[in-house]
Amino acid sequence: MATTRRPTSPHAVWVGVDLGGTKLMCSVLDSKFRVLAEDRTSVPPAEGQQKGLKRMAELIENTLKQSGMRRGSLAAIGVGCPGPLDLEKGLIVHAPNLGWRKVPLKKFLEGVFGRPVVVSNDVDAGTFGEYVAGAAQGARTVLGIFPGTGIGGACIYEGQLIRGARQSCMEIGHVKVWPAGPLCGCGRRGCLEAVAGRLAIAAQAAAAAYRGDAPALLERTGTDISKIRSKALADAIRDGDHVVERIVRRAARYIGLAAANAINLLAPDVVVLGGGLVEAMPKLFLEEVEEEARDKVMPSFRDTFKVVAAKLGDRATVIGAAALAARAVQSGEVRHDAG
Repeated sequence: MATTRRPTSPHAVWVGVDLGGTKLMCSVLDSKFRVLAEDRTSVPPAEGQQKGLKRMAELIENTLKQSGMRRGSLAAIGVGCPGPLDLEKGLIVHAPNLGWRKVPLKKFLEGVFGRPVVVSNDVDAGTFGEYVAGAAQGARTVLGIFPGTGIGGACIYEGQLIRGARQSCMEIGHVKVWPAGPLCGCGRRGCLEAVAGRLAIAAQAAAAAYRGDAPALLERTGTDISKIRSKALADAIRDGDHVVERIVRRAARYIGLAAANAINLLAPDVVVLGGGLVEAMPKLFLEEVEEEARDKVMPSFRDTFKVVAAKLGDRATVIGAAALAARAVQSGEVRHDAG
């Protein structure tokens, strides 16, 4: 519900939280979104959502103490979350990696801290963080693509995130890039995520290791897909596993194809690539995505955008989540005295 705008104190601080599939990260930021303190912990799925929520509240409390700030200085909390969300209610509809369903995150945290809480999609928050304080500062239109276990997308137009009425959009990981391709987790075939997400890459790399075509990877991780993470792939390529490099480059080209389709629709001036895969292999992904995107866009768009790597690393989501919370408070979208 919109309310009359209430200015915050110049000494107020904002809290950003990144809820991942296995990790929980929290930062306390000043009015210019500079990090005053940060901390993180694990979120074991077996714990269940009630213990997970309690762990989140404790992490926020501890990070506030580390920053030297009191609860009274806290203006708002922003949380970046994976999975389907109800943005209006601040509800996690389903977080598959955690096993959480219908979690009233906003209501819970506002009850604990007595301050407004803004819940955002994690890639929306990460892209907004890069817009506020990272690689996309000053851009008019930003397309964010974050390949990791899945592939998330986001778009910012003139400082505003493009969203649906109650949920995030820009599900670029589920753009069809290979109609007869492999089955995706969403139940459809040929989605970008099914051919270029980390799990898809890891499965192909594991098969190559099993065949003896990726000896460095085999020595490092064996054929266990759960162990073939972004760093392991990067290390294997560095150590001479050319088959692994071809697998990753092919995946990056599919991302470039999906980016080209989005560029034709949105005409961004900046395309930001983030996420674990890009952090581990920035040069490879920038080369392949940019070359494929420029080749596949309409000729009139070919020289209208740049492709850049995210600068903020794993801080992007916490900074973006905090900045989105600050914007909501300062615009009067939520009350500074919520709770």
